Amino acid sequence: MADSMLDRAIYSYPDVDRLVGLHSGTAKRWLEGYERGGRFYDPVLRPEPTGGDVVTWGEMVEARLLAEFRSRSVPVQRLRPAIVQLRQEFGRYPLAHARPLLDVDGRELVRVVQEQVGLERQLQLVVVRNGQLVLAESAERFSSAVEYIDDVVGRIKPDIRTPDVVMDPSRAFGQPAVRNVRTESLAEDYRAGTSREELADLYDLTPDQVDEAIRFELIAGSERAA
Repeated sequence: MADSMLDRAIYSYPDVDRLVGLHSGTAKRWLEGYERGGRFYDPVLRPEPTGGDVVTWGEMVEARLLAEFRSRSVPVQRLRPAIVQLRQEFGRYPLAHARPLLDVDGRELVRVVQEQVGLERQLQLVVVRNGQLVLAESAERFSSAVEYIDDVVGRIKPDIRTPDVVMDPSRAFGQPAVRNVRTESLAEDYRAGTSREELADLYDLTPDQVDEAIRFELIAGSERAA
């Protein structure tokens, strides 16, 4: 059941860029690879390119985690050797499972893999702090934004500033929503002249929830596209 949820193909590459907060074209490079200077760089999040134009829930989740590293000085392409090994340990979507981040033995496996591939500290998922093996800051931020169901990520809060906005592959076609009402729909109605109070009444939401939906769409439409 959990694996089938991860395999649901419900997004496009532009969807991932917009909802994860990446520059246009980044998701496709991470998932399909890219060519630069006559050299082809393999995908970071897939074993090999598929040639398709759809993205699964599991791939969306993993892209959400990689997005935490996008402002680092080290390119995320260097995560690929670690992800290849983690895939052997945890399955097709290793970064979408709870064990590598939340389970003590899982974290130890991640630490071993990081050392084996010589992963730079800026890209590490787990680190030793005060003698304890803990999540790195980037992985901690990701962990606080997701909810695990049956050991895999079942829901994502796409932006911590709008905690009522959730992405769930089993609801609203995986698009950001507040209580199953798509934020895009709420924002469109608001731009068309429907008041926040009317929207709240129509969809059985609070005015604050309507505000969050509109705020999220503003973030996704401006800041994330910048």
